[in-house]
Amino acid sequence: MSVIPALRVSGLRKVYANGVEALRGIDLDVAEGDFFALLGPNGAGKSTLIGIVSSLVNASAGQVEVFGVDIARHREQAMRLIGLVPQEINFNLFEKPLDILVNYAGFYGVPRDEAVRRAHEELERAQLAGKARMMSRTLSGGMKRRLMIARALMTRPKLLILDEPTAGVDIEIRRGMWKLMREINAAGTTVILTTHYLEEAEDLCRHIAIIDRGRIVQHSTMKALLATLDVEAFVFDIDGVLPASLPMLDGVCLTARDPHTLDVEMPRAMDLNGVFAALAAQGIRVRSMRNRTNRLEELFVRLTGKEAA
Repeated sequence: MSVIPALRVSGLRKVYANGVEALRGIDLDVAEGDFFALLGPNGAGKSTLIGIVSSLVNASAGQVEVFGVDIARHREQAMRLIGLVPQEINFNLFEKPLDILVNYAGFYGVPRDEAVRRAHEELERAQLAGKARMMSRTLSGGMKRRLMIARALMTRPKLLILDEPTAGVDIEIRRGMWKLMREINAAGTTVILTTHYLEEAEDLCRHIAIIDRGRIVQHSTMKALLATLDVEAFVFDIDGVLPASLPMLDGVCLTARDPHTLDVEMPRAMDLNGVFAALAAQGIRVRSMRNRTNRLEELFVRLTGKEAA
């Protein structure tokens, strides 16, 4: 028995009137329930692909299906399955969050009593219940981002597309939004995330596609992709203060992040205990360690030849 993916893109092409070929035959499947990263440098075709999937841009060729529904032939049915959170804040700043959610649901035919119930539920989940009747222009940047996610969820979409949802917010707010996104995915919603914070994709997503110059250049599980790196990266928290001059260890790159923290890159085959012993011999005692979560950046640069946007 075949399993219908949440999203299936087949032979997708887009040529604009000025001759620019934004997509050059994209084939892509996203499984139901997945948390999927779609990454690429500026101008790679991410926005065009998202625009076509969300029916905002017309394809030149190819097919897009959402849970088996062809978006070209059954647009209205397909759009009821999709929630889109764009990068730009695009709600009326002089409306109240409760009204924004209720009116959005009404546009999609949700009865008002049900829309009000859902709105309170989504505001609670987004930690905005106390802001329900305030003018939206008074919300912080992070609150506005969460409100946009809440709005997209008002139609109970099976597929949620998040386009740079944490752009411009600080790390503390970003981590709170990561928790919200994980909860949404854990509840059964398939999530596609675009982001230029590569550690965000590495931390959240199980599968990844990297698009460059209108083509998919990598499509795999996050775990398998990161396993192609021949180095391991760690962060060591140090007791006391690091010496002014760090020891030289064969095959190991040591970089002081701050006086108490050490970034360590080493070959996968190297024994970590040997590194601990060498550091201890120089009077550097490791209090704790953790994996460094920006390994995806190295792979991204390898595949696209560009730094993350």
